[in-house]
Amino acid sequence: MARIFGTDGVRGVANTVLTPELAFNLGRAGAYVLARHQAPEQPVSILVGKDTRLSGDLLESALTAGILSVGADAYAVGVLPTPAVAWLTQQQAMTAGAMISASHNPAADNGIKFFAHNGCKLPDELEDEIEHFLHHPEQLPRPAGDGVGRLYEVPEWHALYVDYLCARVQSPLTGLHAVVDCANGAVSYIAQPLFQRLGVKVDILNAAPDGLNINVSCGSTHPAGLATRVRQLGADLGLAFDGDADRLVAVDHLGRVVNGDAIMAICALALKRAGRLANDTLVATVMSNLGLEQAMQAAGIKLLRAPVGDRYVLAMMQETGASLGGEQSGHIIFLDHATTGDGLLSALQLLQVVAVSKRPLAELAAVVKPFPQVLHNVPADRSVLAIPKVQQAMQEAEAVLSGRGRLLVRPSGTEPLIRVMAEAETEDLAEQAVRLVAVAIAEK
Repeated sequence: MARIFGTDGVRGVANTVLTPELAFNLGRAGAYVLARHQAPEQPVSILVGKDTRLSGDLLESALTAGILSVGADAYAVGVLPTPAVAWLTQQQAMTAGAMISASHNPAADNGIKFFAHNGCKLPDELEDEIEHFLHHPEQLPRPAGDGVGRLYEVPEWHALYVDYLCARVQSPLTGLHAVVDCANGAVSYIAQPLFQRLGVKVDILNAAPDGLNINVSCGSTHPAGLATRVRQLGADLGLAFDGDADRLVAVDHLGRVVNGDAIMAICALALKRAGRLANDTLVATVMSNLGLEQAMQAAGIKLLRAPVGDRYVLAMMQETGASLGGEQSGHIIFLDHATTGDGLLSALQLLQVVAVSKRPLAELAAVVKPFPQVLHNVPADRSVLAIPKVQQAMQEAEAVLSGRGRLLVRPSGTEPLIRVMAEAETEDLAEQAVRLVAVAIAEK
């Protein structure tokens, strides 16, 4: 039977794949399993948050009902970024947290992910335990009377998260002018008060969610509109978040995109200068550009590569004692402050570097000279990678690169896609390698 959990929780088209029935059963199984991994005398409490998708209310109701039905209490925080749910789970001593979001995916999709009591995403072993009870619901309790859980609505906890973010800023940000793209997502209601409180002159884009416009031609996956607005206003920079605000992509004053690799490099160099980059190590993923690796090597910083997925980045950070890690897509973990990627926290850390250095973002980002990188997403199941003709195409692509680049072929953890990526000395060479593999996959 196929595993229901992907690299970032359970995802699918809401009400057809991710049904209310599945959400209800996830609430039951998740609350029961996570309660078993805490001290028995503690009350069982699950924090529930969501992004701005239309299906969020539907799935929240079902998930919450499942949580209450096994005797756990649910604390509904409403629309809030995923990293806020992770932080509040730990800060409020919850048994666990649950976030309803499909991050950067289209509005029709949705997802459910759990956080343990420490604010970290669940290891595979706990997800497997939850799956066991999904398949064996008869083994779950059905309390009655006063054994049923209670629902508490706690929208006031939003302010706790904003206070926490503000406390992470040690240097004045007054005088900076930023354009912020909220992607019509979970950051829409807190971005403006947060940045204004810190003294940033801010212009807000795409902060009018209607349930269907989340991530539509905006946010971290579509920064072109932000780039145009930054140039029009003469702003210092732009900041783009995705639907659940766990990732950040920036734009410099010229309208050029500054991705996660460059943001990590900027922050790593600043932390190293301050003596606060643990073990002089940065953890990235197999997707990060060779240009980042070369920049870090030149600065005396060791770059380690984890599999794609911020929970794998976190695991490697914890294993190696690193304090900074992340992904090219903009998931960045500052382990001294948070247990998961947090777009707002990353934005504040980046703004601090710009403010303290008194250098424009364009100049800071120039430390990374990226190799041309080509990525094609081919609709296909992961089983296609075992087909001999596809394997042969991958070997031919490696031969084309011939030590002048690298090839990465992997199934998406969130969508039915095979991601084919190549880096090389020239874009034509990378494109040639990618095309060989992509065509072979598409034919099959």
